[in-house]
Amino acid sequence: MATNISTEQTLTKKVWNLATTLAGQGIGFTDYITQLTYLLFLKMDAENTELFGEESAIPVGYQWTDLNCLDGMELVEQYETTLKLLSEQDNLIGTIYTKAQNKIDKPVYLKKVITMIDEEQWLIMDGDVKGAIYEGILEKNGQDKKSGAGQYFTPRPLIKAMVDCINPQIGETVCDPACGTGGFLLTAYDYMKDQSENKEKRDFLRNKALHGVDNTPLVVTLASMNLYLHGVGTDRSPIACEDSLEKEPSTLVDVILANPPFGTRPAGSVEINRPDFYVETKNNQLNFLQHMMLMLKTGGRAAVVLPDNVLFEAGAGETIRKRLLQDFNLHTVLRLPTGIFYAQGVKANVLFFTKGEPTKEIWFYDYRTEVKHTLATNKLERHHLDDFVTCYHAENIHDRTETYHAETNPQGRWRKYGIDEIIARDKTSLDITWMKQGGETDDRTLAELMADIKEKSQTISAAVLELEKLLANIEED
Repeated sequence: MATNISTEQTLTKKVWNLATTLAGQGIGFTDYITQLTYLLFLKMDAENTELFGEESAIPVGYQWTDLNCLDGMELVEQYETTLKLLSEQDNLIGTIYTKAQNKIDKPVYLKKVITMIDEEQWLIMDGDVKGAIYEGILEKNGQDKKSGAGQYFTPRPLIKAMVDCINPQIGETVCDPACGTGGFLLTAYDYMKDQSENKEKRDFLRNKALHGVDNTPLVVTLASMNLYLHGVGTDRSPIACEDSLEKEPSTLVDVILANPPFGTRPAGSVEINRPDFYVETKNNQLNFLQHMMLMLKTGGRAAVVLPDNVLFEAGAGETIRKRLLQDFNLHTVLRLPTGIFYAQGVKANVLFFTKGEPTKEIWFYDYRTEVKHTLATNKLERHHLDDFVTCYHAENIHDRTETYHAETNPQGRWRKYGIDEIIARDKTSLDITWMKQGGETDDRTLAELMADIKEKSQTISAAVLELEKLLANIEED
């Protein structure tokens, strides 16, 4: 175990040091990681041929050895031709190389990445080790504000707590319709992989149980490689490059684990036309919630990260909440603090629900009031959510005990509300809190505070520019 940890730390440091070097040459972390992914797959295919005598999955003339022997512009040209050819394949390779493009156009730096990869034997490395190396790189990339990759990265301690509560079982199907780099699917796989020694069940888990969707080609590449390095989807990737909201789900699933994107749909997205939706809205997270409600099997269960406005928004929000309470057992809401996501100031919750039975009571866990996390000084760790997971009581959610008591413990974090109390609230709002807030303190470091101020000022500047454009158009008309 110590050797594995040492290998993981050494290699992660090595990979990240090169990222810092390339950043100095204008090659961003995300571009670097993407190229690393493309090249790593080629190297592992070569190892599969050399070490195990397997037939290469890469067409002749475009394999690792065809790149590794070149230098200069010949190397760049060969690499770019290889990427184009592989992006046109229709199997796992085609998914890994979805819309692949070279972002390292200086031969000397492309050669540095190839040399670093060539120095290691990746295929025989323990799956947990190489998977952890890749996960570590993805997390570091998520922390880099310039890359914007934080939007694809849900904190792993939160994911682990959600999976522990939802308790997926081998033989069940698990879907994330906004999968990012695959953290939910991978954690669910790790949770299920030792549940059975049955070969059929284990094969089903590796090749058919998991399904992820994302509409960003770069993210599909990263997620596919992340799962592949952990031994999942070795023939065909479980990740599809699609827009989940464009069409009705073709298959229903047992479990949904997700953190869908917040805000409005990206510019250029196809207009949503879903007759199966309960209500029409432009709110992205409300549409994802509707989609997930529809794609669950009867008896299926979900754990979904959603922003505060889903709990109280009028109109479409209220319609969807009422449908959720009527046709689903929305049994648990975990209220999350700010400071745990890479995007600043996000106020979110985890909704846990089961399809096919009405809600009778909702249990709320307030992990927001008087809770302070920052990415620098008090990062969220799995143990911070131990009390919630214990209170959740996954083995039997009908056998729960409140920690809140009006007289003896009014600051108890775990409290239930009956459905009549919920329905009587204005707009059927689920935005509930009962704990008293003490004096506000700001635990952010000066660097974090300055970054927040800078981020907010950039947002304001962008909004002012948009308003100026609108005013200019109005004056022209």
